[in-house]
Amino acid sequence: MRRPKVYGTTVFQREFSRADDRILLTLNRKHFIRLHQERPDHCGIIVCTFDPDFTGQANRIHLAIESEAPVIGKLIRVNRVAI
Repeated sequence: MRRPKVYGTTVFQREFSRADDRILLTLNRKHFIRLHQERPDHCGIIVCTFDPDFTGQANRIHLAIESEAPVIGKLIRVNRVAI
């Protein structure tokens, strides 16, 4: 049985993150920004640009979560630092 898709993710993923009070973290910005606009009833979505500096990106994600807390129903954008 195929699961229905919701903008590049499965309904199961979205519902799992909601049921477990988990924040979604994704590089799939386009689809999840649209998902947030259409269904803002989530525990938080963090959309990121790809950054090969994984440690720096992890620190920026951490700071974004701390500065936006609580993140329920919010869309947080974390972009790569321009060099």
